[in-house]
Amino acid sequence: MTRRPTVPRSRKPLAAALGAALAVPLLAAAPAAAQAPTAGHVTVTPLKFTVRAGDRTCAIDADLYRPAGVDKRHPAPAVLTTNGFGGSKSDGSTTGTAKAFADRGYVTLAYSGLGFGESGCLISLDAPGTDGRAASRLIDFLAGTRAADDGTRIDFVTRDRPGDPRVGMIGGSYGGAIQMATAAVDHRVDALVPMITWNDLSYALDPNNAADRTVPGAFKWQWTNGFYLIGESQPITLPNLDPSRWGTLGCVHFAPDACRTIGLLNSGSYPAAPTAAMLRYARSVSPVTYLDRVEAPTLLIQGQTDSLFNLNEATATYNTLKGNGTTTKMIWQSWGHSGGQAPGELDLSKGNMESSYTGRRILSWFDRYLRGLRHTDTGPAFAYYRDWQSGYGEASKVPPLTQKMYLSGDGKLVDNRAKVARGSRMYTNALVPTSHSESSLAGMIGLPDPAPYDTPGTYLGWDTDPLAAPVDVVGSAKATLKVSSPTARRTQNSRDAADKLVLFAKLYDVAPDGTKTLVRRLVAPVRVPDVTQPFTVALPGIAHRYEAGHRIEFAIAASDDAYLGNKGIKPVTVVSAPGDTGTLQLPVVSGRSN
Repeated sequence: MTRRPTVPRSRKPLAAALGAALAVPLLAAAPAAAQAPTAGHVTVTPLKFTVRAGDRTCAIDADLYRPAGVDKRHPAPAVLTTNGFGGSKSDGSTTGTAKAFADRGYVTLAYSGLGFGESGCLISLDAPGTDGRAASRLIDFLAGTRAADDGTRIDFVTRDRPGDPRVGMIGGSYGGAIQMATAAVDHRVDALVPMITWNDLSYALDPNNAADRTVPGAFKWQWTNGFYLIGESQPITLPNLDPSRWGTLGCVHFAPDACRTIGLLNSGSYPAAPTAAMLRYARSVSPVTYLDRVEAPTLLIQGQTDSLFNLNEATATYNTLKGNGTTTKMIWQSWGHSGGQAPGELDLSKGNMESSYTGRRILSWFDRYLRGLRHTDTGPAFAYYRDWQSGYGEASKVPPLTQKMYLSGDGKLVDNRAKVARGSRMYTNALVPTSHSESSLAGMIGLPDPAPYDTPGTYLGWDTDPLAAPVDVVGSAKATLKVSSPTARRTQNSRDAADKLVLFAKLYDVAPDGTKTLVRRLVAPVRVPDVTQPFTVALPGIAHRYEAGHRIEFAIAASDDAYLGNKGIKPVTVVSAPGDTGTLQLPVVSGRSN
């Protein structure tokens, strides 16, 4: 929910890592000096707006970017943008975005989201009824029907009708979800470009990749607590005596329901009633519950290198909007919250719109839906960055599952059920994590992150033979498993869902020399709904080429140090036979695995 790290990362003891996380991202997000008008091009005017947000009244701090030559006789469409978590109207990505669009003739209003920068109110996680309604008041200003606190009114934004300005929204992460929250409560929004944001916070922060998500998942404690401390420190690191920014003791800067959610997740316990309330709240502030009210054409942009909000989040939003009849397209770029910036990719702080594939697509989107250039080509329905080939791959839809493979008892991943060998294999967990995928806390404080690893005896892997030709996997793989765990079975019906078995599924690329690469450092946490029954796992989406001579490895591990996992020791056995074995389905777009 904040800007992606640009330096290597590593592990560090929790207390030191969390303490440092208070400072570094916030220094980067500190307000800059007031901007002077840009001679002959764009004039920047600081403004304040007093709004009602939920049960509080608070101020919003904003900057209005007005291009030269735009006036009542020569109006222009508007772009509304705000910051990622921990940022403000003055951080690099927000100002870079605002200037990029103002330079291209758009009236741009950049503002600090509620609870950030110099804006008041509590952090309410982009809730439609608070953050969305507050943004709607800014649209009133762009429509000319509302004045800023100093009396400023404008009459130079293109209008579709009285009180209805032509306005689009763009932003990343926390500044992505606010777009859908706003469009759900205000249908005057004409176009959205949400980047690297969430579909369902209950999945993003406490993911369960089982097809049956009736139980909570494995708490993503590093990401969640890093953001919690960034949020809680806002009134301290950015002094603001606005009483609307102070909540209750124990969770000073967050809305009470968000505070209770953090507390429950950190407890490591999931009693039925509090857990049900937590899930209801997390989903209520997530697009998953209100996308049926979003009508604005939406260009979704998600990052492949992102363990916070993975590609499955954007895909879920895409599928829902498409199913509702909303005009929607999607791009999977390389960079996300976990890094991954590729040469020539869109960099919002630099505003390199025309020189990047994603930037050109965004400009075309706004040309079509804000400038009204009806014949503008907005590109394919789906596009994905390829690190193995120049340019983006394009398709009319997200690729389906096309290749089915089988988990053999001898540890092989085979393409025919008849090749499955009978056998059983076992792993067990320890009282401490024994696998590592990524350290998000290390990224926040700028330290290197060690390569992913699994400790022998605490995971199982199934490998193909060396590939005869390259295999391109684009999309979310699915695995169907059945495991045996007598210890987990004894706690299956516990009143605390945290007693259920947890495992972590993932895909490796194994080179001819044996070197293993965890694809984009992504894992799929699973809290098994019923250990006595087969279950299906949706792995995070990827766009990855397995080169000829490499092997595809599917693995399940007992733990991952970025998550809270099993309570107690729970040995797991996987039994395979030709007529009864686990499967892996891959969305292969080219090549073959044999």
